[in-house]
Amino acid sequence: MSDIKRVVLAYSGGLDTSVIAKWLEVERGLEVVTFTADLGQGEEIEPAREKARAMGIPDKHIFIEDLREEFVRDFVFPMMRANARYEGDYLLGTSIARPLISKRLVEIAHETGADAIAHGATGKGNDQVRFELSAYALDPDIRVIAPWREWDLASRTALIAWAEAHQIAVPKDKRGESPFSTDANLLHTSSEGKVLEDPWEETPDYVYSRTDHPEDAPDTPEYITIDFEKGDGVALSGQAMSPATLLAALNDLGRKHGIGRLDLVENRFVGMKSRGMYETPGGEIYARAHRGIEQITLDRGAAHLKDELMPRYAELVYNGLWFSPEREMLQAAVDLSQEKVDGTVRLKLYKGNAMVVGRKSPNSLYSEAHVTFEDDAGAYDQKDAEGFIKLNALRLRLLAKRDR
Repeated sequence: MSDIKRVVLAYSGGLDTSVIAKWLEVERGLEVVTFTADLGQGEEIEPAREKARAMGIPDKHIFIEDLREEFVRDFVFPMMRANARYEGDYLLGTSIARPLISKRLVEIAHETGADAIAHGATGKGNDQVRFELSAYALDPDIRVIAPWREWDLASRTALIAWAEAHQIAVPKDKRGESPFSTDANLLHTSSEGKVLEDPWEETPDYVYSRTDHPEDAPDTPEYITIDFEKGDGVALSGQAMSPATLLAALNDLGRKHGIGRLDLVENRFVGMKSRGMYETPGGEIYARAHRGIEQITLDRGAAHLKDELMPRYAELVYNGLWFSPEREMLQAAVDLSQEKVDGTVRLKLYKGNAMVVGRKSPNSLYSEAHVTFEDDAGAYDQKDAEGFIKLNALRLRLLAKRDR
């Protein structure tokens, strides 16, 4: 990579990426462009501009962008249409953010004439895979620099020492050993490492940042409604909202009622198991509501096929293959299934639970006339069931006679 002159770095403004920015300049002799994305992580990102300036990066090479609406509209909502949960539980909060960051890294590289992109993901995790697979799918000739796989800063102490030697400010809270690491965006907050590494030990209360403890949640349940059009949420309790605004409002409700906590041991793409604690308050409410509206608008065959496809879809997102043809093929099928997924879902929020308690749709397939225990006025002839059962039993009876 000796011909690389300029690199675009995914820059948070934190200690690690600040060290990376200076390392790229000092050790690799590169001109650094920084990109900081606001994905709704809940922290002020504008200070990243001053930190980048302090390291001598000119304003024209400092990119700070609010991507919250694009994130929810073009990434979270399409994934939610598929009801995607990795290994049956994880709502993919970290995974789904990486392709958008990679997309902008590559676009900014093209805009600024950069030869490469760089990220701060370690060599043990999934994020390095997600960043790089996305980047290569968008630009097969892009070069990627991953300092954690290259440098000899093998400890926190070494990182801090290098920062101090190169006049990078080290906050007091970074000098001690961090009890766990976190990642956050509008969909979730994840925590892993240190105090969470023993899967037998319960997650300490101080780890949780996005949800109040369910035991401390209000003693009175709260009822809300979510309106859907073509499988996407468009209104909360009758108030029209944009995708990001809707998810943010659901996050506030989920926080208050202690909804969306998940303690998970998952299988990383790189081969190891890891234990993490995820908080997805608004996402959990939204996901349950979406399943609720599908219950009355999707045909059985379509609904069951979607459930069969979902684990594969979730695995593709988890493994960093958002921009793969197979994910796009599955998305086309999912989106077709959502054409009639319109209507309203009513939910009851109470002490860690988001319960669907009502659903209605102009496209409902639910027929009260057919399922009633009262007189159905000829809507369903129960005598038809006898032939249906006999035909379905034929192969079982033949098997039984043969093996008797």
